[in-house]
Formats: sequence, structure tokens, C-alpha cells
Amino acid sequence: QVQLVESGGGLVQPGGSLRLSCAASGFTFGSYAMGWYRQAPGKECELVATITRTGGSTNYADSVKGRFTITRDNAKNTMYLQMNSLKLEDTAVYYCKADRDVLELFKLCLTDPQFLGSWGQGTQVTVSA
Repeated sequence: QVQLVESGGGLVQPGGSLRLSCAASGFTFGSYAMGWYRQAPGKECELVATITRTGGSTNYADSVKGRFTITRDNAKNTMYLQMNSLKLEDTAVYYCKADRDVLELFKLCLTDPQFLGSWGQGTQVTVSA
């Protein structure tokens, strides 16, 4: 079955960097668009970034544009999120998702804003001085 495992989170000071990983198994990774999402304390789902099947097209939330970079390695069945210049407001649990249709990734926060559906365990990112 589809399995996505997020890792790489941690505690970092403002201005620092982290790289998150999303390891995929149980499906043909290269046939799926991928996305990173986050849930900050007391807030609903936010779509952070998406990447198409081949990695040829990416999209970012305005809040992370210019600071975060989404990439993927289809040979390793893994997606990444390089996070630079981290801010306090980046503190959240980060999740990844896969879908054959990248447009469905854009809808996910609307249909499941509280992460009540099928999600991985996520990885905690805490930005604190």
C-alpha cells in the first residue's frame, strides 16, 4: 500500500536551515505529483509546496517562496524540502502527500483542513531562539 514517511525535522534557531525528506513506497513514485503540507499550532492545513512527476514544475506558498525549495529523486523514491532562513512562523508539523493529479494536491487542504484523513506521522519542525 501507499506509504509516505516524513523525516528530518528538528529544533532550529531563526535563520537556520533544515532539509526534510519524504520516503515513498508501495506505488510508482515517478508517476505521482508530490506535495508538502504543514499544520502550525492552532491552525489548519497549509499547502507549502508541490512538485510534478518529473520535477519539472514546482509551486510554493507565498509564505515560503524564496526560502524553501522542493525537489525529488525518482531513483530514490524520495522527495525533499530544503528550508532556509527559517522563521518562528515556520514552526509546524510537516507532512507529504502523493497524487497522480497535481491539481488534487492543491485541493487537499480544502477537503481535509484538520488532517483527519490518511496522513503519515509527519515531522516536527520547531523554530525557536
